[in-house]
Amino acid sequence: MNAISKFLVAATIGFVACQSPTEAQNGGKWTDLFDGKTLEGWKSVGGDAPYTVEDGVIVGTMTKGTPNSFLITEKEYGDFILEVDIKLEGTETNSGIQTRSHIDPEGNNGKGRVYGRQVEVDPTPRAWAGGIYDEARRMWLYPLDLNEKAKTAYKVNEYNHYRIEAIGDELRVWVNDTPTAYVIDTLDKSGFIGLQVHSIKDHLDGQKVYFKNIRIQTENLEPTAFPEDVFVVNLKPNNLSDAEKKSGVELLFDGNTADQWRSVRGDAFPEKGWKVGNGEITVLKSDGGESTNGGDIITRDQYAVFDLSFEFKLTPGANSGVKYFVTLKEQTKGSAIGLEYQVLDDKLHPDAKMGRDGNRTLASLYDLITSNKDARARRPIGQWNRGRVLVSEDGTVTHYLNGAKMVEYKRGSQEYLDLVAKSKYKDWDNFGGAPQGHILLQDHGDNVSFRNIKVKKTK
Repeated sequence: MNAISKFLVAATIGFVACQSPTEAQNGGKWTDLFDGKTLEGWKSVGGDAPYTVEDGVIVGTMTKGTPNSFLITEKEYGDFILEVDIKLEGTETNSGIQTRSHIDPEGNNGKGRVYGRQVEVDPTPRAWAGGIYDEARRMWLYPLDLNEKAKTAYKVNEYNHYRIEAIGDELRVWVNDTPTAYVIDTLDKSGFIGLQVHSIKDHLDGQKVYFKNIRIQTENLEPTAFPEDVFVVNLKPNNLSDAEKKSGVELLFDGNTADQWRSVRGDAFPEKGWKVGNGEITVLKSDGGESTNGGDIITRDQYAVFDLSFEFKLTPGANSGVKYFVTLKEQTKGSAIGLEYQVLDDKLHPDAKMGRDGNRTLASLYDLITSNKDARARRPIGQWNRGRVLVSEDGTVTHYLNGAKMVEYKRGSQEYLDLVAKSKYKDWDNFGGAPQGHILLQDHGDNVSFRNIKVKKTK
């Protein structure tokens, strides 16, 4: 191969690598889901907001006094790549695109209640456009708090290009060629596609949502490359996807053994007070006291800059916690000392009313910073909740609950030191300031289970 040929090959490879998802089309054939003239192949369900065709565009009109309304495909789809352009008037409400969804025919007084994964259209200040919401079922799966830099992708009062890839158990989304969300989920192998007009406050009556250029691929699908630094919500218990492995995520619990954990009291896993089974690590019920039974457990390894995620399930009235930067240098009678992501039944456990301004409630930085009080971020007691602690190289620490940002602070900052000085930790030297430490699951004498515990060292 001569020099000119080598240059042309290199240039071609470079061009393909730089192409956006829209430009780098897959080998499959596109099929239009909307002919530009009629609503053939679609039907309205749910609420009474009307859908019409105007100038080659599907127009949904917001209507007061009606629940969420959907225009859904009569056909169901399994694996697909979908593209659609959407414009939503105003910034006070939202819309969405249903994927592999279903309908409860008895819901909404017999009009039908749509449920399933929805890709969000959100021009509100929250800016979660491109996130993934589980309509009428599990609520938020991927709020854009998990991918902050994607919050600027959506353009208010303009057409926005959405690309949705539902291939196997993976659902990935782009808005205007910006990667926004990545969820791995085992529910719904197939279902309909739907366009939403959301229920509204009365003063929004008559505003519109516009959908056009709706097309789909269902054969010869090839997933588009997704950035490794975008967080993946993997709802398969104790599982690592190929994308997670590639980005450096590791399991701290494989669902069967607790090899990566040991007691704070010795090198072995506790002989009592904890149970490993059914894909879970469980603190067993005792007397409700700190470390009076099996005691806390910690990771064998230590971490400095990291991304920790975990799922937890509380029983009524239960208390526990996930601590980090635990050094075991402090002598304590109760639980080991460390920064704590509070795990608590806020309604039934008295600790929620102690401390200052609710700084001992669920997902708070225990006894220091109160968590976001948004009730929609919380799952009922007895259901699995998803926690996350992100520690950045500059010392910033963020707590998440079910994908929503709950707490953010900077270790060692004056604000942080002032909070410590007013807390129960004021007498501990350099509290929370260690350069690295263990991760800890707390025995507080209550029945609490953990699973899907993962960590990614970022330094």
